[in-house]
Amino acid sequence: MSQIPPLFKREFFGYFRSPVAYVFLVVFLMASVGCAFFLGGFFNANIASLESYFAFLPWLFIAFVPAAGMRLWSEEKRSGTIELLFTLPVTTLEAVLAKFLAAWAFLCLAILLSCPMVLTVAYLGDPDWGVIASSYLGCMLMAGAYLGICSLTSAFTKNQVISFVISVFVCFVMVLLGWSVFTDFLGGYLALPAWLGDAVSNFSFKSHFDGFVKGIVDPKDVVFFLSLAGFCLFLNVLVLER
Repeated sequence: MSQIPPLFKREFFGYFRSPVAYVFLVVFLMASVGCAFFLGGFFNANIASLESYFAFLPWLFIAFVPAAGMRLWSEEKRSGTIELLFTLPVTTLEAVLAKFLAAWAFLCLAILLSCPMVLTVAYLGDPDWGVIASSYLGCMLMAGAYLGICSLTSAFTKNQVISFVISVFVCFVMVLLGWSVFTDFLGGYLALPAWLGDAVSNFSFKSHFDGFVKGIVDPKDVVFFLSLAGFCLFLNVLVLER
């Protein structure tokens, strides 16, 4: 019998045994909504859309997802409970999946708590519900990809701060890849071929997320986020087993 469900419940409800989870949810909502209203000009746009809200999420995730994922394995190693965990009848793959899914569910909950923004848009106008649904779907998939990276970095160290810093750096680079400034730098200063610069930019979180915000659910973008998360979890299992 799979041990993923009981481990999932242990990890997911473990977030709410500490006030840190509630602080995380409140700060995330304040930051995301604040960016939409004050930086994105939510009311000034005069459009019944959440594009100004979702536009800042790839950047906010750089800090918030590592904050949620830095403890996944670092805390287990620091406290010594990782040895106790693997004395149970559970495989490494089951443990990795359970922890990842619990953290992903927690992040999805944080994203869905922004539903008052949806009600506000519905009150002010007639929004395109398909675009809103695809934006939320893309947001959750992107959060899973971020989390896969954070879970992997957490498996390398006992120190949560080190795990957080490494995750922030890697996630920042993954977002930056989609900016024209970065591709121009690759082509101009490093003299890389144009095709190589385009190939590198295809690994950007932002470029794959922009389609969802426009209401386009491209299978390529879905596969990108899921495959990146899956590849990181595969490496996570290898790191723990070694």
